[in-house]
Amino acid sequence: MLTIRLLGPPGLERDGRPLRAPRGRKAWAVLCYVLLASRPVPRKHLAELLFGDAADPLGAVRWTLAELRRALGTPDAFAGDPVTPALGDGVVVDVQLLDADADPAALLAIGGELIDGVYVDACPEFESWLLVERHRIAARIEARLRQAAVGLVAAGRPADAVAYASRAVAISPLDEGNHELLVRSLAMAGDREAAQRQIAVCEDLLRRELGVEASAALRDAANVGAGSAMVLPLSGRAAALSQLDAGRAAIAAGAVDAGVQCLRQAVAEAGRGHDTALQGRTLAALGMALVHSVRGRDEEGAVVLHEAAGRARAAGDAPTAVTAYRELGFVEVQAGRRATADAFLAAAAELAETDGEHASVLAIRGMNSSDRGDYAAAFAQLGESVERARRGGDARQEAWSLGVLGRAHVLRSERSQATAALDRSLELVQTQRWLSFQPFPQALRAEIDLSAGDLDAATDGLERAWVLACQLQDPCWEGMAARGLGMLHSGRGDHPAATRWLTEAANRCSRVSDRYQWVHAHVLDTLITTALARGEVDRARPLIGTMASLAARCDLSELVVRAHLHRARVGEPGALAAARRLGTDIDNPELARMLRDAAD
Repeated sequence: MLTIRLLGPPGLERDGRPLRAPRGRKAWAVLCYVLLASRPVPRKHLAELLFGDAADPLGAVRWTLAELRRALGTPDAFAGDPVTPALGDGVVVDVQLLDADADPAALLAIGGELIDGVYVDACPEFESWLLVERHRIAARIEARLRQAAVGLVAAGRPADAVAYASRAVAISPLDEGNHELLVRSLAMAGDREAAQRQIAVCEDLLRRELGVEASAALRDAANVGAGSAMVLPLSGRAAALSQLDAGRAAIAAGAVDAGVQCLRQAVAEAGRGHDTALQGRTLAALGMALVHSVRGRDEEGAVVLHEAAGRARAAGDAPTAVTAYRELGFVEVQAGRRATADAFLAAAAELAETDGEHASVLAIRGMNSSDRGDYAAAFAQLGESVERARRGGDARQEAWSLGVLGRAHVLRSERSQATAALDRSLELVQTQRWLSFQPFPQALRAEIDLSAGDLDAATDGLERAWVLACQLQDPCWEGMAARGLGMLHSGRGDHPAATRWLTEAANRCSRVSDRYQWVHAHVLDTLITTALARGEVDRARPLIGTMASLAARCDLSELVVRAHLHRARVGEPGALAAARRLGTDIDNPELARMLRDAAD
């Protein structure tokens, strides 16, 4: 068995014994690039990417590939043009295990980033690619660690979860959600002293590095009972059903705190009666309430939903399991953890039976595809979601899916198709009096008016979206509406007002720990674009770094390309070439136009 280790300091092993490393300071770079590429790599591209300073670039490529074959003992690998790995059976690449159902315990041993310690000089395009890959791979490892920790907590094994949550904190120490998961694991394992220490560490870190205070959810995580995901009062099936109905009614009426408390009591009373099916239903209802109705509670919601899925499957309650897995997928999509989102949504799709169930799962899958820039998949998934929701008579689901579909068309500058989707979404929203969703399609519809030059209609739509978003206290909708108002003022030539609104948008959409990362990166993109249009390079440069890192970690492929375009505008070498390479697989006419304009 040949093992290729690219995570941490790179190395080769055969049957557990280390092998001699390949010679040549760029050999690891070539190996990493070819193994992680989405398609075979032309030799000319490798020459331009890594050997542009060599006297014979193609000769340097040939020598390096031959050296890799010698080091790996694979005489048929890395042949042809374009180059394919062709490693054959009996070869394991550690990075590829991140996509498999491998034991997550192996992740605990990783110490360092992708090909840690490997640096190449005078290869700016490769350095740009490697930076993006390092962020992306680190985020995938973090997501797997979190998934393992949440699963262990939900399964009643919090002590085992501590190691995974600790590693997630080490990878992303400024993510409050990771600290909250670690605090919850420690508290449930009975180590309250360690949980309190971790709270203090997190509070000081966020205050020092970000200038923000930790949310109440962090301290609440330490108040859970040993062995249970929450402290709950304990009295029977009828009481559980009564509390379940009361909780749902209270949340629908806007009394969120009272509703969540009722649902917590429903969970406790279902557990007291040892009714597994009822436990699954009450846990799923509580998880959904924490995710959708309470800001900053996605971490607790994920633990509860994970337990709900397990109970529902044990009871043979497929509809509740579908709900739990779908909501877990939604949490992961918002956080930008694509691979774990795909896994949860695949589990939901496998169990779904009705049009309504399929419509809701397809909607989240379409959202995930759209976020990562896979428009072909997004249009197929969202289109089917709309049709199934219509057949099933679920007007709210139809409105939601049309809103996300409209967003995809807005991003591609397809105004007529966007208008049709968003107008229908708004019509359904108004019919259903669904105020909590209205700001999203309303802000997008106003953006179409703005691009068409109808400033009066755009002003009316954006101001209404902003006021309603603030009333709802929804960070995502506030960010979207404020971004639109910033663009509106920029179009009028009022640059100070535009900057104020766009800065407000960035602050609003990122003020909670469980933010929707796509909105955050989208707002940063607009803020940077506006700054560069005014020649404010010094103000734009740190924002570009933040956006690039965020987009890479959250697998926002199109926004990664846009970040490289911004880097090219501030004069970073290799950035435009990297943008072209990364944009090849993204089918967005608007992005293609931007790439052409940047080359002129």
